[in-house]
Amino acid sequence: MPLVAAAVCPHPPLIVPELAGAAAPELDELRAAADAAVARLLAAEPEVLLLVGGGPASRTFNAADSGSLRGYGLARPVRLWKTACSGAEVLPLSLTIGAWLLNRSGTDLPRLARSVAVDAAPAEAVALGATLLTDDDPRCALLVLGDGSACHGVKAPGYDDPRAPAYDEGVASALARADADALLGLDPGLSAELRVAGRAPWQVLAGAARAAGGDWRGDVSYRDAPYGVAYVVANWERV
Repeated sequence: MPLVAAAVCPHPPLIVPELAGAAAPELDELRAAADAAVARLLAAEPEVLLLVGGGPASRTFNAADSGSLRGYGLARPVRLWKTACSGAEVLPLSLTIGAWLLNRSGTDLPRLARSVAVDAAPAEAVALGATLLTDDDPRCALLVLGDGSACHGVKAPGYDDPRAPAYDEGVASALARADADALLGLDPGLSAELRVAGRAPWQVLAGAARAAGGDWRGDVSYRDAPYGVAYVVANWERV
């Protein structure tokens, strides 16, 4: 199958140093881990890159589309790949940060993007993952964007929820073991209550890996909850 590797990164706007300002050093470790995960993705020698992230609806974007961080204080578009008049600033936040990470890497590989509705049922997400690629596609690597629970502590965006640590421990364990079944078992209702942005994208990854077949190994290089939101960085590679 053409799926050769995958990386999982979070998508907080503050990962962009210009947005973080004086607080930028607080996410230096996360930034470095995300850069390293993208580098490992590129080391698998893909011919094309496909970004997958949550959004208001499931849809396909084209190479000329871009995203915007104007709402967060950065008055310039973040292009997905090509600059063309046919493009539009339509990428959701997840894919905008994904595009920023790839542009930061310096790669000139072609890239496309797919969003999955944040409230998509697991069956819908796995079906999307299973149909992302075909045998005739070029060698592809996935960059999957998603945040964990936003309920770690009383200052968290979703306040404190005692269920959050166990939930995010389960996600990190599944990603470390490249366990597609465990990701597909994440409950949409609980995920929504814990304000998890990554549940559906992670399940798309699970569907894609399952459809690709073969054995996979996982590695988690970063896991923390700065600002009360759980972030995890991981790589999946073929054995």
